[in-house]
Amino acid sequence: MKNAALAGTSASSIDASPADSSSALTPGQLVDFYRLMYASRRIDDREILLKRQQKIFFQISAAGHEAFQVAAAKALRPGYDWVVPYYRDRALCLALGVTAEDMLLQSVGSAADPASGGRQMPSHWASTKLNIVSTSSSTATQVLHAVGVAEAGRYFSHFPDAASVPEGDQDYRAFSHVKFHSDEVVLTCIGEGSTSQGEFWEALNTASNKKLPVVFCVEDNGYAISVPVEANTPGGNISRLVANFPNFYFAEVDGTDPEASYRAFVGAVEHCRAGKGPAFVHGHCVRIYSHSFSEDDKNYRSKAEREADAMRDPLHTLQMRLLREGMLSTGELNALEQQIDEQVAAAAIRAVDAPLPELSSILRHVYSEDFDPTREELASEPLWQKEGTPPKADRTMADMINVCLRDEMRRDPRIVVYGEDVADATREDALKEVKGKGGVFSLTSGLQMEFGSERVFNSPLAEANIVGRAVGYAVRGMKPVVEIQFFDYIWPAVHQIRNELALMRWRSNGSFKAPVVIRVPIGGYLTGGSIYHSQSGESIFTHIPGLRVVFPSNALDANGLLRTAIRCDDPVLFLEHKRLYREPYGRAPYAGPDYMVPFGKAAIARAGTDVTIVTYGALVPRALQAAQKAEREHGIQTEVIDLRTLSPYDWDAIATSVKKTSKVIVAYEDTKSWGYGAEIAARIADELFEDLDAPVKRVAAMDTFVAYQPLLEDAILPQPEDVLRTIVELKRF
Repeated sequence: MKNAALAGTSASSIDASPADSSSALTPGQLVDFYRLMYASRRIDDREILLKRQQKIFFQISAAGHEAFQVAAAKALRPGYDWVVPYYRDRALCLALGVTAEDMLLQSVGSAADPASGGRQMPSHWASTKLNIVSTSSSTATQVLHAVGVAEAGRYFSHFPDAASVPEGDQDYRAFSHVKFHSDEVVLTCIGEGSTSQGEFWEALNTASNKKLPVVFCVEDNGYAISVPVEANTPGGNISRLVANFPNFYFAEVDGTDPEASYRAFVGAVEHCRAGKGPAFVHGHCVRIYSHSFSEDDKNYRSKAEREADAMRDPLHTLQMRLLREGMLSTGELNALEQQIDEQVAAAAIRAVDAPLPELSSILRHVYSEDFDPTREELASEPLWQKEGTPPKADRTMADMINVCLRDEMRRDPRIVVYGEDVADATREDALKEVKGKGGVFSLTSGLQMEFGSERVFNSPLAEANIVGRAVGYAVRGMKPVVEIQFFDYIWPAVHQIRNELALMRWRSNGSFKAPVVIRVPIGGYLTGGSIYHSQSGESIFTHIPGLRVVFPSNALDANGLLRTAIRCDDPVLFLEHKRLYREPYGRAPYAGPDYMVPFGKAAIARAGTDVTIVTYGALVPRALQAAQKAEREHGIQTEVIDLRTLSPYDWDAIATSVKKTSKVIVAYEDTKSWGYGAEIAARIADELFEDLDAPVKRVAAMDTFVAYQPLLEDAILPQPEDVLRTIVELKRF
């Protein structure tokens, strides 16, 4: 572990001694630093002017951080290394090659904004050319993406053939441009307040364990909006807290000093590029302006404190040094500043006059325009039907999911599988004498033994870590198929799913995408699963644009839908009902390595003319039981529609059936109020009212939690008897 200038909490105690002759910046380099820092400040000021003129709608600045950020950029190779920044990184991105006009186009929300097409606030960076991964407003989420980006780069370096696209294959790979270098470095930046977030610590854990080439840059200006550092960080110094992580290069510097900052970043990048592990560079900066133009730091910072920061303004101190040491004359400095002023002003005029987004563009890039997982051509026959051979022995849903993963991993070397307990054994020596685990339900059993530990491995027990890293993998063109062990524990990952994974394509206007597959065991009917192993809640995820949600009820559908999910160019939440994993219901023979089921195409599980049941998951066999009993005891012919996918869902199948029967039940396992079935019921009532002869009925769980005692669980969750009673009730209308 290398330490560079570890120091105390106050700016005055930080090592700001001049660099030695071998690492000192030349006069030309210092002038270039000043040029970039001054341009960054003038773009900030121009945005503030435009905000006052109501020509833009938000402003957040890099003022006070410029020296530290330019130093970081100068230590990297733009377009070679990867950068996962945050919203204050204007000078960093400017130094990497983003132009003033690019930045101002985003400020006005122009259609020509290359980062987001007018969809994101200013200072939310993205550039495929410069390897700057799309930034969100969320704090700390991006550092996990950086870890995944680094892991993907390492994977492609170890398996370069995986970057190729096989001829004839039209899965997600056909629309992914992969570039990588064996010695590339990933820089990710964060404010000191965001180091309180769990994702920050999860990212450090993984980067340290895997010795990943990630430079963690902490831009510490002492405030998280109005909350001072001592209220966020114990002891007021994040470097002291992280100092014992192994494999790291550490540097804590005066972030207003360009040479000290540059020296720290050069050392950090050299450490990472040499494969020695990650780096942590902590710069003490100043915040010259308020957090954003939407607030006023005079409301919570004393005049003396603000004046002290102004005295350390890196732009002014470097300006004085250039003049004092004769690197620029007053005339040369004025000419340089005037040139930049004119360039920024001209860029602002062009940006204000640039075209705004068309309203017709709003839904573009919510989902992939390249790969449509709903198209009929994806549907295929099982192998035994296609070849006319007798089907072999039936397999469970668990078996069919496992075999699909095997088939796809053999076909596609970009697939990696990870999560909690998914490997056969983390300690490979144990594989010689143990059967192997392969997940708590054994669905990934044997995959590590066949494909190795670089493609199948265990993650830390941290759900945000699993999904956040997957975002980084996927933006590099890989296909992470990750597992959240139980749906009940998916909630720490919801931030990553909702604000990062599902939004990546839309917020970057199609420049970046993250077609991750998240496999999740879900649901109750377990006899003893209780509160924390029986939850549903799929409606929370079907509410998220950009995310596909799949919920099969049988082995054959699970196999075909999972294959579609893996080949899809969108992120997919693949829900697997635990009770159905090894049920006798729904078993099927192996369907072959290319069997697929399109999304958004329901199955008629049972035909009928009197009543329609719209359902999915574990309610499908229960609805079928009720339908059979309704026919046997009451002569009622009930049609059962298995939705199979919840987003998208097959409205045409629902409408066709309802028009035929005029009576409909929506059955689902989640709580009745606010559940997924409520939206289906509402749309039926809204659009098919004239075709109905009876009210739309819902059969669902009680509005409470699933209890441990089986008698209580049976009463809480919908049973076949509940469905039967509603069928009979509806038929009386």
